[in-house]
Amino acid sequence: MALRIIQVGLGGWGRNWAKDVISHNPNVELVACVDMIESIRERAQQELDLPTNIFFPTLTEALATVECAAVVVTANLPGHVPVALEALHAGKHVLLEKPFAPTLDEARQVIAAAEQQQRTLMISQNYRFYPAVRKVIELVRANTLGPVGTVNIDFRRYSNSAPREGHVHYTIWQPLLVDMSIHHFDLMRAVLGQEVSSISCHTWNPVWSNFDEAPTGAATISFNRGAVVNYRGSWVSTGPQTSWGGEWHIECAEGEIIWSSRDDPNPDYVLVRPLGSEQAEPLKLPDVALRDRNGSLQAFVEAIGSGQQPETTGRDNYNTLALMLAAVESATHDGALTTPPQYAK
Repeated sequence: MALRIIQVGLGGWGRNWAKDVISHNPNVELVACVDMIESIRERAQQELDLPTNIFFPTLTEALATVECAAVVVTANLPGHVPVALEALHAGKHVLLEKPFAPTLDEARQVIAAAEQQQRTLMISQNYRFYPAVRKVIELVRANTLGPVGTVNIDFRRYSNSAPREGHVHYTIWQPLLVDMSIHHFDLMRAVLGQEVSSISCHTWNPVWSNFDEAPTGAATISFNRGAVVNYRGSWVSTGPQTSWGGEWHIECAEGEIIWSSRDDPNPDYVLVRPLGSEQAEPLKLPDVALRDRNGSLQAFVEAIGSGQQPETTGRDNYNTLALMLAAVESATHDGALTTPPQYAK
C-alpha cells in the first residue's frame, strides 16, 4: 500500500518536489497539498493538474480532512519547525527539507517531539544519494588508502547574471553557507565518518556580485579524528564551473581519492592515485537506482516501512546544522575559531 502523504509548501521549490519527485514515486500517494497563500495554491493546482479539493491553507485543516501517515515539508525555512511540530504531535512521520531549523534550540524541539511520538524524522540531504558519494564512503570506511589527513574541496558557480532587482536568490540569508555549503558540510560528515571539532570561516562579497550578502567564502574545518578540510565556495565565481557536489581531493596516508558528484549530464567519478603513482585510476561505481531527492523520498518510505532509522535522521543531521550555524557565526566574527555543539549519540 502506498504511503499517504501531505505536502506543505507549494512555492517554486515545493512545486518542483511535487512534479519531479513525489509524482514519480509509486510508493507514495499525495492526498493533500498545503500553502497559506491562495495565489500559490491556485498556481500549484494549475501547474500540477491536481483536484482543487486536496488543497488547503493550513496543515490543521488538511489533517482534519484526510487520512495520512506522513508529512513532507517543502516550505521556506521559517515554516519548517512549526509545521514539523504540528505534524509530529498529530502522530505523523516527517520528511523535512534542509536546513531543518533556524536555530539549534528549535532543532532539539523537533527531535524531541519525534522521539516522544516514536515517529520518523528524516532530513532530505539529497546529495548523499549519488554513486560517487556511496563509493567514497566505502573507501574511507575500509581505510583503503589509510587514514585521511587533508581534504581540499572547491565549489564554483556563476549564479549572478539575473537582474539585481526582484531576484529572490540574491536576498537569501547567508546564500553560500545556508543555501549551498550545508550540502557540502553534510557530505564532509558522511564521507569522513567524523564530527567537527572547530571551524574558522571567512566570507566576502566581490564588487561584481548582485547578492545582498556574501556569496563567496573559505573555511578551515578540523574534525575529531584528525582530518582537516580546506573548503572554498562561490556563487559568483568566474572560474571553471564545478559539479554541484564540488571537486574533492582527499589526501590519505597511502595516496589520494579524487571525486566529484551531481553534475548531470556528466557522470559521477572517483579516481584513486596510490602514493608514488603518477596516474589516478578510475573506479567502478555502485548502481544508485534513485538519486538526489528521489533517493531521499524513497529512503523515507523504506524507513517507515521497516521501522528502521534512516541515515539522515534529525538527530544525526543536528550536527550538520550545527556546523552550518558555526560557519555563519565564525564568518560574522571575522573568521573566529568556533566549536559547533554535537548532539549526544
